[in-house]
Amino acid sequence: MEVGDGTLPDHQCFRAIEAGSRQLIVARGGTRSGRLSRSGYRYTRAVESELVSDGENKAVILTEVSLILAAVFWGLNFAATKYAAESIPPLVIVAFRFTGGGLLLLLILRLLEPESRPGRKDLILMAALGCFGVAVAQSGFTFGVSLTSAASTGLIFATAPVWGLLLGAVLGLEHPTIRGIVGLALSVVGVAVVVFEGLGSGGDSLAGDLLVLMASVGVGGYTVLSMPLLERHTPLAVAGYPVVFGAPFLLVLSSGYILDLEWGSVRVGTWAAVAFSAVFATAFAFAGWQRGISRIGANRVLVYQYLITVVGVASGIVFFGETLGIEKIVGGAVILIGVYLARRQ
Repeated sequence: MEVGDGTLPDHQCFRAIEAGSRQLIVARGGTRSGRLSRSGYRYTRAVESELVSDGENKAVILTEVSLILAAVFWGLNFAATKYAAESIPPLVIVAFRFTGGGLLLLLILRLLEPESRPGRKDLILMAALGCFGVAVAQSGFTFGVSLTSAASTGLIFATAPVWGLLLGAVLGLEHPTIRGIVGLALSVVGVAVVVFEGLGSGGDSLAGDLLVLMASVGVGGYTVLSMPLLERHTPLAVAGYPVVFGAPFLLVLSSGYILDLEWGSVRVGTWAAVAFSAVFATAFAFAGWQRGISRIGANRVLVYQYLITVVGVASGIVFFGETLGIEKIVGGAVILIGVYLARRQ
């Protein structure tokens, strides 16, 4: 048993530590009655502190690793989705992605948290998040990245936290400062620069950029609206149930495309890209990201949002030979500065 490993509530863990350390002191020379000497008490507290610190360090490392991997997988998913869209309709990709990822999340949820049973009110909210924050937003993202470059997708999608801040202000959950307002304005200017630069590039399109922008707004809203749920449920439950609810909605929307799909003409690499999106960019990334938000807060998670952008832009350059003009570089820098100001208010 370790502190924070989930096998016992924290207060029971600390009682077990205290009991074990008391027995250890008696064995090392404490009184026969079990009452500790002053030196024995100091040794007890040192043992407790070391065990608690060790447990906290392991939890921090696990959270950091989960966030880094989630950011890398999401960044690579820009290229994976763009590649798969060359052979499969975008709506079919997003349906397969979240059906497979949702089933995997549900299986993990049942194995690790069999007692997770959200109430009716929370289930309704999770269903709404699944239909709109997952299905609609991710459909827009998939269509968008199939029409524009992975680099533009990475830069525009980085504005998601800014739209979350704006929605939080509208709902009274956030109170923007001057810094937050300036960050929002800078992000909008940066997106305009990226879109304008892309109009002269053969790999970008205005429609694709706008769809990605709409998707980033949806993801920002999803993040804000999921925060109250994280106060009552585990990160795995908050990540899993919306995806499970969104999957049937996506299957219905894509049913016509699925029936017309020429399965024999789809390459193995395309299925591998879809499987990557389902397993790593959905099941793992959603659970890891929600875990990070619940443990270190949305502001500190911002650092990893930048990593998504870097990996996404790099994947477009490496896998599709995309290039970055000076306008796109400047626009991307303005976007990231704006996101930083908005989330660090």
